[in-house]
Amino acid sequence: MEKLLLVDGNALMHRAYHALPPFKTSKGVPTHVLYGFLSMLYKAVTDFQPQHLLVCFDTPAPTFRNKLLESYQAQRPKIDDDFIVQIPFVKGALDASHVVHMEKDGYEADDLIGTIAYHYKNKGKQVFILSGDKDLFQLVGENIYVISPQIGFAKTKLYSPIEVKEKLGIEPRQIPDYKAIAGDQSDNYIGAKGIGPKTTVKLLTQYKTLDNLLTGIESMDEGKVKTILLEHKKDIIIAKKLSTIVTDVPLDFDIDQTHFSWFGEGLKTYLTGFEMYSMIKRIFERNQSVKKVVEEKKPEPKPQLSLF
Repeated sequence: MEKLLLVDGNALMHRAYHALPPFKTSKGVPTHVLYGFLSMLYKAVTDFQPQHLLVCFDTPAPTFRNKLLESYQAQRPKIDDDFIVQIPFVKGALDASHVVHMEKDGYEADDLIGTIAYHYKNKGKQVFILSGDKDLFQLVGENIYVISPQIGFAKTKLYSPIEVKEKLGIEPRQIPDYKAIAGDQSDNYIGAKGIGPKTTVKLLTQYKTLDNLLTGIESMDEGKVKTILLEHKKDIIIAKKLSTIVTDVPLDFDIDQTHFSWFGEGLKTYLTGFEMYSMIKRIFERNQSVKKVVEEKKPEPKPQLSLF
């Protein structure tokens, strides 16, 4: 099967920013986000050798989730200037590499990834999602996997439904239900405040789905859990909508534009401007054999396929 690699651009940039020391050029330009992003992307394409590659980004515009809950993500600290200035550096590197990237106001990168992954998972493609965000585990299933970078970026862990269940104690499809009950402090919604992770897993093990749980509240034994669920039913319903990745975003997307054989030669010149000589050597000198293997596996051109 052909492989489609979908990259959560913002998740990788944040991971790079917080994991690496503040690299700078001789002129003081920060580069650690760009360096870490490319390191993780390089690792994924060499390990999994995708025939298609697409990077998705968030936009600064409010999303439908902000309309559902005004305080959604409102507690997050202001992004540092050193991070903000590097976002166009990353997108510029992708453009120099001839790697397609996409964003859409009103939606998060997760929603674009979810939509494209669900569309192509049954069209003769294995979909690999590169992200350190566990929210994307809810998409894992037949022909869809998550690649999670590990500490130091030299290793990754591949998550199938089995690995997700081992890590979280629930099925991938239960993750939005889990977050609806347990809430998500990082996104600033409470769910059923007072019910913790262990109790949430027990409830989902017993009731299987949030709908079953909400339908069965009245027949539950009296106690703290029942009281909390009744008091926070509205919060739970909103949290479920906030935590569910959208899989039907209207997109103008042509997968034929995402064919990937290797990073474009223009990336050499681009990275030279950032004094990233070790990255240039890693991508273009040490891995000619990898490039050759990928090029030999490049598929024949096919008729265009459009999404929605």
